[in-house]
Amino acid sequence: MSRPVTLFTGQWADLPFETLCQKAKEFGYDGLELACWGDHFDIDAAVAEKGYCKGRWKTLGKYGLDCFAISMHLVGQAICDNIDARHQAILPADVWGDGRPEGVRKRAAAKMAKAAQACRNFLDAKPGGAGKKATGVVNGFTGSSIWHSLYAFPPTSQAYWDAGFQDFARRFTPILDAFAQVNVNFALEVHPTEIAFDIASAERALAAVKNHPRFGFNYDPSHLGYQGVDYVKFIRTFGKRIFHAHLKDVWWGHGDGTVGVFGGHTSFADPRRFWDFRSLGHGDINFEEIIVALNDVGYQGPLSVEWEDSRMDREHGAKEAAAFVRKIDFKPSSIAFDAQFDR
Repeated sequence: MSRPVTLFTGQWADLPFETLCQKAKEFGYDGLELACWGDHFDIDAAVAEKGYCKGRWKTLGKYGLDCFAISMHLVGQAICDNIDARHQAILPADVWGDGRPEGVRKRAAAKMAKAAQACRNFLDAKPGGAGKKATGVVNGFTGSSIWHSLYAFPPTSQAYWDAGFQDFARRFTPILDAFAQVNVNFALEVHPTEIAFDIASAERALAAVKNHPRFGFNYDPSHLGYQGVDYVKFIRTFGKRIFHAHLKDVWWGHGDGTVGVFGGHTSFADPRRFWDFRSLGHGDINFEEIIVALNDVGYQGPLSVEWEDSRMDREHGAKEAAAFVRKIDFKPSSIAFDAQFDR
């Protein structure tokens, strides 16, 4: 095994931080990817309270765990979205405020910029001082002002979509500049509802921010496979822009033919669905090809399990997933095998 195996805590936010640390160690993980909701990582406290970050590391260390990234998916979603009542349920009260859309977007952007400093403070507080030299990673979403216009009628023009990418660039470039000031990268989880949801839109998003060096991706094949996007080609296309990697499985083509790829307004685990997230090893993603491609592009960051499977007990699934990742991961070769015949 060449890379640390971590557990993303976003789907475990109902559990107290220390309880989850204990469970993650028992499940077999090397560390956590900390969600900035629940009580797992508070960016305001990380910036304002001198001892907060040291306290997080103390608890992680108690269970022999490491951490390589924090995640700001919920707040990030509000930065470019068309805000409606659903957002109130996922946003902190200080970001939601009075709920007026532009104010929500601006407060979300400010909070995301603050997350860069929180990440920096967290890494700088890592025992032994190793974190001071490390580049930080904040994973997250961007939201999108134009997602709703896909496959739309009246027809959508390229000019309309261009305006959406310009809106994204206008809102995110100052955030990326703030990240650059503290040596932290922003990793967008390419995902339906975001400004980038496949290879083509990811290329367009990069161009919109003029290939900003702090903008890259949190790779997750589960959001690409069921769309028909080549999730291995994504790795080979973006290479060094992959700042973090989620491992999550998905299956598609297992429904009864009444629900299409758009979901049919059905809930996860509805047996009619064309696609659904599955625990690692129970879906249709080819992880062998993913590991080879990650090795080929030189990715040496963590492999973070984002566990989502409405058909399985999560503790059983999380433990099984940790073992699965250890089984499939392997170091790249340091030699050319055929060259050894000359020795």
